[in-house]
Amino acid sequence: MKKLTLGLAAAITLALSGAAQAQAYPTRPVTMIVPFAAGGPTDIIARIVGEHMSKTLGQQIVVENVAGAGGTTGIARAMTSAPDGYTIAMGHLGTLSAAPSLYPGLKYDPIAGVQHIGLAGGTPILIVARTDFPPKDLKEFVAYAKANVDKVNQAHSGVGSVAWTTCTLLKGQLGLEKMNAVAYRGSAPALNDLVAKQVDFMCDQIPSVFPQVQANTIKAYAIASAERSPALPDVPTTKEAGLPEFQIEAWNGIVAPKGLPADVTAKLVDALDKALKDPATQKRLLDIGTVIPSATDRTPAGFAALIKRDADTLGPILAAAPK
Repeated sequence: MKKLTLGLAAAITLALSGAAQAQAYPTRPVTMIVPFAAGGPTDIIARIVGEHMSKTLGQQIVVENVAGAGGTTGIARAMTSAPDGYTIAMGHLGTLSAAPSLYPGLKYDPIAGVQHIGLAGGTPILIVARTDFPPKDLKEFVAYAKANVDKVNQAHSGVGSVAWTTCTLLKGQLGLEKMNAVAYRGSAPALNDLVAKQVDFMCDQIPSVFPQVQANTIKAYAIASAERSPALPDVPTTKEAGLPEFQIEAWNGIVAPKGLPADVTAKLVDALDKALKDPATQKRLLDIGTVIPSATDRTPAGFAALIKRDADTLGPILAAAPK
């Protein structure tokens, strides 16, 4: 009887210890890898969302910038780390939907090979140009670009970036695949040259370009979303401006390594959800033009469906595009 009692006590202690460990996550800071340089849209959104998630989790989320190969270096590093919840990543349209068509040797499968935590924010795409670029509106831009395809220069922040991916879609729809594209090591230097009138136009996320549009140092032809952005209410949608087929939104979302324990996943999902419900966090995101995802879209299942949808849409166009 004594042995039985001791055995039962040991079993109860072990069970309670396991439960306590599960409840304890996280017991140390969590690293969120941002696969781009500091200061870009993905980095900004990661820091805004991560700040509130830290409060919910009771441990700091530390943003680590790991740039390279269109963002795939950082995502690969995160997805090949231990699935314990202490390394996660903020991916986006390029690293999760476009990358499989661009990098045959990709070290992660963004649909079946990761744990989706949730969508953190949508970032509408704008077509912007230098202030003295001749076309006055989007219809004139399309006509001018087709008539001067060998003279117009498009800036982008590297193959696989949102700027490259979205403008590649635009050029594919307009039959402008042979247009000259100038690559930069990020959105900031590309935008700097656009402001300096060294290049003609680019496509990029609203957080990157809206300060310059507001300051009239560049001009915006249209936003590729269903509705105008409250951050730039005077910029027409592509449908309003005469190019309804160009509808594309970049986005940012959190992923973790495959095999993450269910209880850890649930805590991260809950922390993200609470961040996106917080009025102060929402305001900070809205102020830079970010779209707050719906409760359904930001679930792991909703986020996974978005990644697959955009991968199916972009895949054939990106695979055939000049690199």
